[in-house]
Amino acid sequence: MKNKTNKIPKKSWLAACIFLSLIWVTATPSAFAFYQNVQQEPQDQSFKEYKGEVIGNDTNKSLVFATVAIEGTNVSTITNADGEFALKVPSDMADDPLDSNVLVSFLGYTTKSIPLVQFDENGNNEIKLRVSVTELPEVNVEVPKDAEALVRETLKRKGDNYFDDPTLMTAFYRETIKKRRRNVSLSEAVVNIYKTPYTSYKKDGVKLYKARKSTDYSRLDTVALKLQGGPFNALFVDVMKYPEYIFTDETLNNYDFSFDRSTRVNDRLIYVVNFKQLESILDPLYQGKLYIDAENKILTSAIFSLNITDRDRAARMFVRKKPSNARVWPTEVAYRVDYREKNGRWYYGYSNVLMTFKINWDKRLFNSVYSMTCEMAVTDWKKNKDSDFPRARERMKSSIILADEAIGFSDPNFWGEYNIIEPDKSIESAIDKIRRQLQRSGNNGGTSAR
Repeated sequence: MKNKTNKIPKKSWLAACIFLSLIWVTATPSAFAFYQNVQQEPQDQSFKEYKGEVIGNDTNKSLVFATVAIEGTNVSTITNADGEFALKVPSDMADDPLDSNVLVSFLGYTTKSIPLVQFDENGNNEIKLRVSVTELPEVNVEVPKDAEALVRETLKRKGDNYFDDPTLMTAFYRETIKKRRRNVSLSEAVVNIYKTPYTSYKKDGVKLYKARKSTDYSRLDTVALKLQGGPFNALFVDVMKYPEYIFTDETLNNYDFSFDRSTRVNDRLIYVVNFKQLESILDPLYQGKLYIDAENKILTSAIFSLNITDRDRAARMFVRKKPSNARVWPTEVAYRVDYREKNGRWYYGYSNVLMTFKINWDKRLFNSVYSMTCEMAVTDWKKNKDSDFPRARERMKSSIILADEAIGFSDPNFWGEYNIIEPDKSIESAIDKIRRQLQRSGNNGGTSAR
């Protein structure tokens, strides 16, 4: 059979490439590092912070990306790579903890509700989640026979199942760059997301509130890697809002869909749908798993990756600039998105993107391996009753390089009462090490020139 290469609409595929062109690799005359002291703003201590760790009782290992939220509110956070969290609770809730419960949830585990009064303010809060046991669906839940038909119905029902009002979200965003296992760059931001209804074709607006960074370019050989797109890289993983970057009526025909073993989340039966591109399709598409609520046909999570077996084509998609004496290509591109529910409506809650790149240098025995990760978590939201939307000059552009906008790391409480993702141990040690090195060298103010 003849290979098919013409079934992918060029417009949607090229659009995806634009937003997936995430890195710049630019040669620099010399290695340099920078650090800026930022005057800490006075903080209104109108919150209490509770720290802890979420663990699976079956493995006794930390659960990464578990959601920790105050029940009945929009206050939440996500566990880090070590399974740790730091939840900042408004004082009015913390001072009356008998009326406040903390919900802890993770895909494939039973959600746990814990009274806030049981939390230790000293941070010794170990929460164990129990694996959710999948039972046969009840009689009134029809078991679909066609996985592709289920996916199509899920996409069509987004107007019934997801937010249909303009929403103003507060989100925490982090991007990191590692050389093999060593952190060399970290940028973070608190952003406001002006979320448009899921049925609207209007793209979401993003406004930068605060940002900070810590970078040691001396560990980056003779190149400086920069991630282009900032929070938009994570935001566009919201496949229910932006299906054109992965699933359209036309591109759905290029995938093979099949059912995997079902699971339960919050006592809901969840169908797990595997998908991968047809062998006859040569263009790079995606493969992964979709987690769909069985009763209401709601996408609750998606985990997928890009097919990058064609090294040259993948390099053209992702690398904007590179030194002339090097070959650069991605070896892994993976995505995850999780949705949350409030009053019967679902909304974007968390996403991350992982990319690994290899650089082969001319006349060098060893190559360089870098990984770039970005993640964003919605930590609070409210209805945008007046449908406010920032003006063009106030909005972040999808071409932004956050590391060029951020101003430096200062006090750990820089963002006060805003919920952020607790830094994992490797990130904390990298920041401390960079800070100490730069302070010893006397470069603790301003930025050195290239």
